[in-house]
Amino acid sequence: LMLLRNKEGYDFEMIYYNSDGKESTLCGNGARCIVAFAKSLGIIGDNCYFLAVDGPHKADLIQTDEGEWVSLKMGDISEVEKGPGYCFMDTGSPHYVAFESNLQKFDLIDKAREIRYNGRFRVDGTNVNFISINEDVLNIRTYERGVEDETLACGTGVTAAVLAAHATGQFKGSQLNVKAQGGNLKVKFEPDGHGYKNIWLQGPAEFVFKGTF
Repeated sequence: LMLLRNKEGYDFEMIYYNSDGKESTLCGNGARCIVAFAKSLGIIGDNCYFLAVDGPHKADLIQTDEGEWVSLKMGDISEVEKGPGYCFMDTGSPHYVAFESNLQKFDLIDKAREIRYNGRFRVDGTNVNFISINEDVLNIRTYERGVEDETLACGTGVTAAVLAAHATGQFKGSQLNVKAQGGNLKVKFEPDGHGYKNIWLQGPAEFVFKGTF
């Protein structure tokens, strides 16, 4: 559940509740959706500046070959923690990223819960992402805390996955297309010392239905 609220000094404020009913950390894809929602209400045009739980964000509505996409500026990453076979970072929400060769035949739930409920992450939790790169496309599957199950796409997870892949030399360049279970996304960035800046999460936000409560 996301609430769009008036906020002095911003176009709006985004309040986000997770599936467990608790106010949570940043939801990247949710933020892109609320930007599209704000435009549909006439609150913004093709650009906006809004406040989320992790701080201010800019967003633009851009035209692509796949239609109108929402481009969301993410927070800078000062450093990526790298360990054997994994990376860890906070892209607005905490993300553990591990590399797995066969994502479709992989027992994601059991493996992700081993990580999410280990001694380090048991109390505060972490999202767990498994990724592989094939023909310049990053494939990803994500287990989200608060949901405690696999979800179809996680924006902060996609962002963390692309940066982890770059930090470990899986690809070169400053952008990468991503294929999640729920659709296609893209992440653009600039390396900055041991971290990254000017990070943009891009993808569609499709209108599904409206109702009156």
